Amino acid sequence: MSWIYLDNNATTKVDALVLEAMLPYLQESYGNSSSVQHRFGREANQAVETARDRIAASLRVKSSELFFNSGATESINTVLRGIAHAYKRKGQHIITCKTEHKAVISTCENLEKQGIDITYLGVDQNGCIDLEELTTTIRNDTILVCIMAANNETGVLHPIKEIAQICNQKDVLYFCDATQLIGKREIDLEQLPIDILTFSAHKIHGPKGIGVLYIRRKSKPTQIPALISGGNQEHARRAGTLNVPAIVGCGKAIEILETYPQIAKYRDLLENQIHSKVPEIIIHSNNVPRLDNTSYIAFRYVKSSEIMTATPELALSSGSACATGLSDPSHVLKAMGVDDRDVYSSIRFSLSKFTQKQDIENAAELIIKAVEKIRKQSPIWQLFKDNLLY
Repeated sequence: MSWIYLDNNATTKVDALVLEAMLPYLQESYGNSSSVQHRFGREANQAVETARDRIAASLRVKSSELFFNSGATESINTVLRGIAHAYKRKGQHIITCKTEHKAVISTCENLEKQGIDITYLGVDQNGCIDLEELTTTIRNDTILVCIMAANNETGVLHPIKEIAQICNQKDVLYFCDATQLIGKREIDLEQLPIDILTFSAHKIHGPKGIGVLYIRRKSKPTQIPALISGGNQEHARRAGTLNVPAIVGCGKAIEILETYPQIAKYRDLLENQIHSKVPEIIIHSNNVPRLDNTSYIAFRYVKSSEIMTATPELALSSGSACATGLSDPSHVLKAMGVDDRDVYSSIRFSLSKFTQKQDIENAAELIIKAVEKIRKQSPIWQLFKDNLLY
């Protein structure tokens, strides 16, 4: 069986250059980066700081503004819980969006139980927020706005520049989960007044289990208490022995980032081939700015689970990887007003720099055949064809 991997929004293949950069710090230079009294520790420490400098140069920030942790989920918990605790005297109101990653939604729901007032902004049928609604929702006691850069399911791009400007004008902190944006769009934090930002290395062909938290240095420092206490690693922002090989891998993944214009062409090729052969499909959010690598398609009157079972050669997803095993429909599509029937029929295709044109052509062919076969055997599809189902 020849596998075709189209689930890159969940995780990506580690680039060979990234693995090559990591190996010495798993084998020869295996010291603890805090043990600077000897050569092994100093080598590890230097490797960490080199990676930090590379990431800082890419994002156009100061190295001292970057902190390593286990990934975006940890950053989200650190920021949301930390801000809610540290800024209680100023206010207890946080604004986020109904289509945020589950890490944000779950943490906010937890904070609500602790008395924090959370406003969940709605989205339109394309998954876009209303900037006017955001502006009017900010109150005197609002302490944080948490809105992602790009949606992990639909690929919808939020207007982070405008959001940052609104928050800056209102003197409210803006926290941006840029996990899906990094590596797919350029981001210049020298120009974007984003206060706090996070991403994970495994979305950009780096290793799993390593992420970066950016906190802008201001004349009045942003107060975010550490989520994990212990030693003084990362300037006491995040205790624990640093994962040196993963940090090196993260730095290398950032260093070799490039734009790959063929990804958008392959995404469009996939959608066009499926659209030309399969009736009654919905391409979610295809009329608004979205990531070049992401396509979220509903195959009406067919369950996504049936299609994926019928195409074992394809690595696909019916939504966020963090919702695996859950029977609940996608909270993103539900927020967009998509009917349950179409939610359960939706499959996400996400491409990477390793995706080949032949992969797309083969995947489209497999999907087309699977949908045709399932529909032929489906009484629901027959009812629809006979105009007995709407």
